[in-house]
Order: sequence, then C-alpha cells, then structure tokens
Amino acid sequence: MQVTTFGRWAPVLPHWRVRALFASAESFLDREREALPLWWVVSVGGGIALWLILPGLRSWIAAMWLAAGLCLAGMALGGRTRRAVVGCALGLAIGLTLVWWRAESVATIRLDRPVILTLTGTVGSIEPLPARDLVRLLIRPDDPLLPPLVRLNVDSKNVPAGLEGGAHLSVKARLTGPMQMPLPGAHDYARDFWFSGIGGMGKALGPVVLLSPAQEASGLDQWRARLDRHVRAQLNASEGGIATALVTGDQGALPQSDADAMRRSGLAHLLSVSGLHIAAAIGATFFVALRLLSLSERLALRFNLVLIAAGAGALAGIGYTLLTGMQVPTVRSCLGALLVLAGTALGREAISLRMIATAALLILMLRPESLYGPSFQLSFAAVTTLVALFSWPWFKRFVEVREDGLSRRAIRHVAELLMTGLAIELALMPFALFHFHREGLYGVFANLLAIPLTTFAIMPLEAAALLFDVVGCGWPFWQATGWAISLLLWIAHAAAEAPGSVALRPQMPDWAFAAMVLGGLWLAIWREGRVRVAGVVPILAGAAAALSSPRPDLLVTGDGRHLAIVAEDGTPFLLRERAKDYIRGLLGETAAFDGELPALDDWPAARCSLDSCIAILDRGERRWTVLAVRSGQKLEWNELTAACTNADIVIADRRLPQACHARSLRLGARELARTGGLTIKLGVEPELSTVASEIAGHPWSASP
Repeated sequence: MQVTTFGRWAPVLPHWRVRALFASAESFLDREREALPLWWVVSVGGGIALWLILPGLRSWIAAMWLAAGLCLAGMALGGRTRRAVVGCALGLAIGLTLVWWRAESVATIRLDRPVILTLTGTVGSIEPLPARDLVRLLIRPDDPLLPPLVRLNVDSKNVPAGLEGGAHLSVKARLTGPMQMPLPGAHDYARDFWFSGIGGMGKALGPVVLLSPAQEASGLDQWRARLDRHVRAQLNASEGGIATALVTGDQGALPQSDADAMRRSGLAHLLSVSGLHIAAAIGATFFVALRLLSLSERLALRFNLVLIAAGAGALAGIGYTLLTGMQVPTVRSCLGALLVLAGTALGREAISLRMIATAALLILMLRPESLYGPSFQLSFAAVTTLVALFSWPWFKRFVEVREDGLSRRAIRHVAELLMTGLAIELALMPFALFHFHREGLYGVFANLLAIPLTTFAIMPLEAAALLFDVVGCGWPFWQATGWAISLLLWIAHAAAEAPGSVALRPQMPDWAFAAMVLGGLWLAIWREGRVRVAGVVPILAGAAAALSSPRPDLLVTGDGRHLAIVAEDGTPFLLRERAKDYIRGLLGETAAFDGELPALDDWPAARCSLDSCIAILDRGERRWTVLAVRSGQKLEWNELTAACTNADIVIADRRLPQACHARSLRLGARELARTGGLTIKLGVEPELSTVASEIAGHPWSASP
C-alpha cells in the first residue's frame, strides 16, 4: 500500500525520510481509521472557535482561504491521509460558516443609550429570584422601535398577583443596551444576548400594571410555577432552594451563602439540571419499567422489554426536560441520553466516543455558539473523560468483574470512584480556570460524597414526596429529603471553608487553553499507546503557560468608574469602597484574589481625597504614579492638569481635558470607549489587555 500511495511522488519528495514519514502516517491512520470521524467533529468545533476568536471579517475570510488551501493540499495526497486532511479542512470551513451564518441570522435591534420610558408588552418568561427579592421578566415590547426582546428586573413587591407568561403589562423602566464584557477574560454577556435575540436590559422603576392576564396556553409554565412554590413551601430556604433547582431548574431561590459554598466546593453542577439529573431520571425509569414488565412471563416471552423500557425512559427524560424549561444544558443532556437509549435498544455499544461526538455535532449544527459556553465544554469534557478512561486497557483490567471477596470488591469500587473523580477533576480544571479563574481543590472528595447522595437519596426521596403528595402523605418523605439536602449543604460548606479550598489564577493565554484542550482530545481519541501519550506534551506546555500567567497590576472597568490597584502581595484595593458585590467579585477573580477587597484609602501607598486618589507602585526598576478620579464633582482645571503632569497613568470616568498629559497612559471616557475594560501589567512600559481586542470585529462588539 505504501508504494502504491506514495510511489508516484517519489521523484519530487526531497528525501527518503519524508517519504517514510508519509508512509508511516498512512499506516497509522489505517490502524486508527475509527478515530477519523471523531477528529472531523473536532475540526467543525475548531472552525466555530476560530470565528469566535479571530477579529473580524478579514480574518474570517483568511481562515476560509486557509481551509480551502488545506483542502487542495490534501487532494495531492492519497489514501486515508487525503481523506483525513480534506475532511478536517472541510470541517473547519463548515464550522466557521455555521456560526457566521447563525450570528447574522439572529441580528436584531439593540438600544444604543439608556432610556426611561413606560414599557408595554407581552411577558415571554418569568424567572423568580427569591434570594435577591427580584423577578426577572423577558418582555416582547409593543413598540416596534424597541428591541423585540427586553430583559427587565422587577422588585418582588412590585409584581402583581397573577403575572404569568403571556400576560400583557405596563411598567415604567430604565433600559440600556446589553452589557459589554466588563474586563478581559470575563464572561461576555453581550454575546449571550446577541444570540438570544435580546436587545436591551433594565430595571423597573415602579409597580407593574397588569393590562390583561395570560392566556390558558401557558399551562406548562403555570404548572412549573405552582410546583416551584409547592416545593419551597415544604422546606426552609436553603433546602427548598436546592430542592426547587432539582425539580424545575430554578436556582434563584438558593441563598447566596449556600450558592457560594456549592460553587467553591465544586458542587455547583448539581444545581444545574443536566447530565447527572437526566441520567438519574431516565435510568430509574428504565430500571423500574424493566423490572415491573419482567414480572409478567407472557410479556417477557413475547416482547422486547428492553425496547419498551428504553421508550419509557425516553418519555421520562423528555418530560423532565420540558418541566425544567428546556434549558440548553438540559436539552443537551437529554439528547445524549436519548442516543444512549437508542444504542441500548438496538443492541449497540451505548456509551462511546462516537455517541458523544454525534450529540456534540447535533448541538453545534443547531446552536454553534454554545461551543464557547462553559456549560457545553464542562459537560462534554466530563463525559469524554469517563469514556476515554474506561477505554484504556489497564483501567479495563482493573475494573473488570472478577470473583473476589466482598472486601476486595469494595476496595476496588472505592478506588474506581476515586480514580474517575480525580480524572474528571483534572480534565475540568483547565475549563474552570479559563472561565472562572478558580478551581476547588477538594472537589474530588466533595463530589465523591455528594453525587451518590444526590442520585440515590435526594432525587428519589423528592420524587417520592411529590408522588405521595397527591394523596396527602408526602410529609415523611419531605422530612427525609430535607435531612439529605442538609447533609449535602454540610459537605459543600465543609469543603468550601477548608483552608486553601480554592485555587485562583489570573487569566491564562488563549493558546494555553487551546493546547490543553487539544492535548486532552488527543489522549481521548487516539488508541495507539505511544501516539496517544504524546497528548501529554501540549497539556504540559499549556499548563506551564497558565501557571506562569502574570497577575495584572491595574484593573479598570469599561466605564472607568471602578478601578483596582493590585499590591505586590496580590491584594486588590478598590477605588470606590461602595462597589457592589458583582464588581467586587469580578475584580477579585480577575486579580486571582480570594477574600474581601479593601478600599484604596486603606493602602499605605495611596493618598486619597473625596475627589481622587494617587497611588505609588514600584514594579521592576521603575516607580509608577497612578492618578484616579472618583468624584462626580467638577474639578479645578489647573489642579487637574498639574496632577496629570506629575502622574504616569491617569484614569477617570469623564472626558479629560486636552491639557491633561500623563507621562505614559491617559484613560478618560473617550479612550475607554475605544478600549473597553482593560487590565494593565506594569514593567518598563505598561502592557495592556483590552476588551476591544477580545471582541473586535464581532457583531455584538459594534455600537448599535
């Protein structure tokens, strides 16, 4: 085969070693032919990622030309090498085209400035947030000059009784355009709003007036709301918040302290109805249906009970998905579970990398933008890690069924749980650090206890409580559910409050994250041992770059109102002491600091007045003087320009006068409008990372 495929190229290849390399590549691809379709799905995802990362039209067109060139180069080869190269090139082009078309097709009106108006419209959805004493409404305005969808926060006391999806309302509100990414590396809410078709957001300034009630067509929403209220009425705030999240997917009722503990302990995934919950619901239904049906000898002999039980499980999964509001993670998990059921019913290998790739491809075809979301990445990374781990020969030998005593089996099962938990934790660590800048260090042990507790105790008990509530006998089951959830919260708080429970790192380079992801895929997809282990190299390179990422010295939000100056010990000091919790959390995560952020007034290296602060920073061989304006009052022109002359960096949330000449960097309202939020690393010269450079060229980055 090697001579047939490459012999015709022998005269033009520069050296026999190159020919041998091509021959060995084709031999390897022939042995690994089952992996090629998986790499094609990866290439589709790579095309989507390229569009989301590259800055604008010219770079997207260049990427398309690159894919075309790669396709033509592949045509010059032969055998499986040709199919591999051409297939990956086409996958890149398809992925890039999919997300590009999707972004253009959802374009809509967006607000370009804040407005105060009386908003009338139809309620699309209602999201109660009891922990924040708010209700979040998605409204379709009547005014055609407004965006087709607007998200509005309303104080709970201003929400009238009977307000449900489909109702017509009127309310005085302040609306703005979608919030841009506040700092480099932070979550891009503007991108989420763009693909959701939401063109504005705001806050109600008074009570909501119900003009007409909802139509009866919204029965499922009404049932979900009644179920939500019923569950929370059976338990106290903490237990009721988790119980509600498991049933309806609504996390708004969970107190903030408990939500923080779940996140810091690595258990937050239990609150989002996704793979674990769908698998538990479908698996329990499948098992019970199969056991009950097999009690009948006639049914067992005449019908395929596995197929019937799989159908029952599928109906349970679809019903659970509808009940929880068809959130993206739930739909994705339900789709994957349905594929597993289909494989089981057909007698095929149900859980495999091909099944995972099929589910991922279907989702990317429908919602290509979901690739960049942490939910998509975390869920598929966890499942892929499990399947790949169980495909390794040494792990197969370790977990295979054998005639051992009870103690040996118990030890092996515990070791299996520990190894799978550790593998998943290591696999998810790059994603957690990239998206959230943090990783729970005790997540493996917390999940080892919490996942079985949730799957085999909390969810069955809650299902039984709801079932027996029909006849008024659910109280004992609610009591047991509350005890089980209390134990889950105890695990979360113990793991979250343990010393060194959370590791925080500054924003890693995009290439480091990509290297770790590609290395992980390399380990998961290839089967040949020596080639497979080569995936460790990019993982180690990416991890080294991530761990060595420098901490920024200055953090400035896009409006210029909020500034954090990071001391040499890593503590960020806030310019405005009254900054809200969201801003404090954002600045703390970006600075990789876990704790309460002190005020700049308390830093010995800063001198502050009511109007401004001047801070002195020694970085490397240079001393930096930073002037930050924090007052809304008018400043004397002579004093401001003189202070600018003596400062290396000037930052203000207002337009600075032309005579304000800082020695190195001037950031007023005009400059920040171009850069957006930014982080600054001080050395010989300031090194800037800006929001504008991260979102440049994408439709949600342009001014409406």
